This record gives sequence, structure tokens and C-alpha cells, in this order.
Amino acid sequence: MTIDEVLGKISERFGSNVLKVYKKNEKRAYVDIYPKDIVEFTKYIFKGLGLRFNIASAVDDFGTIEILYHFSLDRGGFVITIRAVLDKEDPDIDTITTVTRSAWWIEREIHELFGVRFNGNHDMRPLLLPDDWPQGVYPLRKNFVVPKRDSRKA
Repeated sequence: MTIDEVLGKISERFGSNVLKVYKKNEKRAYVDIYPKDIVEFTKYIFKGLGLRFNIASAVDDFGTIEILYHFSLDRGGFVITIRAVLDKEDPDIDTITTVTRSAWWIEREIHELFGVRFNGNHDMRPLLLPDDWPQGVYPLRKNFVVPKRDSRKA
């Protein structure tokens, strides 16, 4: 299957729920979706089309947070990224761990560093930051200010 065939199948299956398709080159494409549709898209791409879930990433774009889910078709040599844009003031999206358990740790990381809530992922324990890290402070947001810490605890 080629990248164009995969994009065609996604567009055909989801119609107007595909907000935008951007094919950067023969190896890379982006599909913008509504956040509410992430589980349905993931099921189709992962189980229906057989693409492998690689990783998710997040970007603070000042007023929004983008969540990017990267899938690859190894035998095709390309990556399709599903992008959902969240409101920065209330960033939440459904977990995709119901489709692929491999997403649980990256959802924890994005939650911890960006403050995104993954509805349905019940394991949001801290992964990277110290145990005494202040609640509600997300170090990869652009408005991050280094919190003052008690130097006597060192």
C-alpha cells in the first residue's frame, strides 16, 4: 500500500471528519482531525489498515496544544501523522490505550509535561519529574516559569 492509497482510504472512510490532509512528500503526511474522533481514527489506521503506532508528541502553539499521533507502514516506508488540536485552557482527549496499549507511557509523559488529560487512561502517575514537582506546572508549555523550590530539601 502506498501513502496515497492510505490517505485515500482515510478520506473515503471519514469524509468531512478529515479536516485537512497535508502530504509533505512521499514519506510523510499529516491528517488533521477533531479531537473527539481520535479513537475511531486510531482503530481504523492501526487495526483496519495495519499501520504501526510509533509514538505521540505534543506541541504548545500558544493558544492551543497539538497532539500528534505518528503511525508508520514499515513495508511502505512512510509515516502518517494524525493531528488533533486542543484548547490550551482545557486540554483533554480520549486515550488511545483502548486501541493500542503501547500508548500508555507517552500519554503519561504528555500529561506530565503539557497538562493534557487523556480520558480513560487511569495511570497518569508521574514519569519524569521529581515527586515534589508543583501541581499544575507544565515544563514544556511556552508560558512555563521555573518554580521556586526549597533549597533545603536538596
